[in-house]
Amino acid sequence: MVQIRSVGVIGAGQMGSGIAHVCALGGYDVLLHDVSEDRVKAGLAAIEKNMTRQVARGIIDHEAMDAALKRIKAAPELQSIGGADLAIEAATEDEEVKKTIFKALSPHLGKDTLLASNTSSISITRLASATDRPERFIGLHFMNPVPLMKLVEIIRGIATGPDTYETAVAFAQSLGKTTSNAEDFPAFIVNRILVPMINEAIYTLYEGVGTVEAIDTAMKLGANHPMGPLELGDFIGLDTVLSIMNVLHEGLADSKYRPCPLLVKYVEAGWLGRKAGRGFYDYRGEHPIPTR
Repeated sequence: MVQIRSVGVIGAGQMGSGIAHVCALGGYDVLLHDVSEDRVKAGLAAIEKNMTRQVARGIIDHEAMDAALKRIKAAPELQSIGGADLAIEAATEDEEVKKTIFKALSPHLGKDTLLASNTSSISITRLASATDRPERFIGLHFMNPVPLMKLVEIIRGIATGPDTYETAVAFAQSLGKTTSNAEDFPAFIVNRILVPMINEAIYTLYEGVGTVEAIDTAMKLGANHPMGPLELGDFIGLDTVLSIMNVLHEGLADSKYRPCPLLVKYVEAGWLGRKAGRGFYDYRGEHPIPTR
């Protein structure tokens, strides 16, 4: 088994910065890359803000925060990620984007470097085929928000070697996470169950069964969910929800996974949820207001 000391993270958005955050707190040296310097700066700022919040809540102390922040370095050039023991891709949920990243990174990888994708739905076997090391490729699906959520889904592609799997499990557990093995089928375990529920909630809204507020209240109080499904869709990002539903619909060829037309319309409008300021709720004021 490869000993992992350094981790390269490709993508400095909500997921990538969260992964960098927990890796640095776990004692790993971290390189954080994105397509623009501004995105990396925003990711680093988000990490510092979230660690500060953890200090205020007594989850970590100032010394742990300071040490972790010193372990994270910006990586303006993609090729610098190749020097890490483990490279984790956390780019947008688009198969071609991910494959392009892996193809560009491959010439710069050390011979023992492990590759992982944080994809929440896309075939690990297909992504691995775009690299020069499918036996050293694995899915590491962290949950959002990464610093708070305890689960990491571990997904083996058809070519993933046993040493790669064991190393990935040990790595995730070293971050204080619980691992769950998922087979390489569309959307794995969590999103195979969760995202169709959100899609069904959108159908419930689309068909006029209930309002945004009524649906979310019903699921919070009637099913003891901490967040209503429409609020959760906004939190995840409606573009991501649509992408996962499309993967399920195309990959399993079952009409029950057809994305709701209202979900498609919201994405076409750019109303992607919290990150865009509007989704099923409008977040631009002091309090979120339902948009339907």
